[in-house]
Amino acid sequence: MSGRSDRIVPLAVKIVVSGGLGVGKTTFIGAISEIEPLDTEAAITQVSVGVDSLVGVESKTTTTVALDFGRITLDPTIALYLFGTPGQDRFSFLWDDLVEGALGTVVLADTRRIEDCFPAVDYFEAQGAPFVLAVNRFDDAERFELEEVREALGLGPDVPVLECDARERGAVRDVLGALMDRVIGVRAAPRRRSTASVR
Repeated sequence: MSGRSDRIVPLAVKIVVSGGLGVGKTTFIGAISEIEPLDTEAAITQVSVGVDSLVGVESKTTTTVALDFGRITLDPTIALYLFGTPGQDRFSFLWDDLVEGALGTVVLADTRRIEDCFPAVDYFEAQGAPFVLAVNRFDDAERFELEEVREALGLGPDVPVLECDARERGAVRDVLGALMDRVIGVRAAPRRRSTASVR
């Protein structure tokens, strides 16, 4: 008997969930996490008046001030560690640390405040990181075709744009699956190009 454990230790993969204030990042991570999610929600106080715009999300009473964290095991070989970024511009200095080592990103969008997506989209395009855009369907939000959202945000055809309800585990799982497909496609592209150039 070797004494060695045959238990498979899953590969840890870091995924970032980003987007503007009130877009549903904490809810998204909480809906899928198999552990009690860590959040840094704090009450919105008078201090943020005039600093953080709540137009379109007036009922919001708390906000993430550092990060959200959750974990989901896709299969015995892969575990996703989900890190949610804060949505306010004044906490954007945390993004570089949260994004370091991430394989890919989910950018959540709220069509009531679509302009809040631009900082996240611009940031991850500049980083060259694979990402997908997930339109979180709020009950009171106007519906738009996904191609209209793509055009409004200036996204190329290679960026997947999906609908989701961040409260529903199945919808969140589908978004994460689309992100993993995107990551695999981006990583396979250089190999395909190098193979073609050898021929």
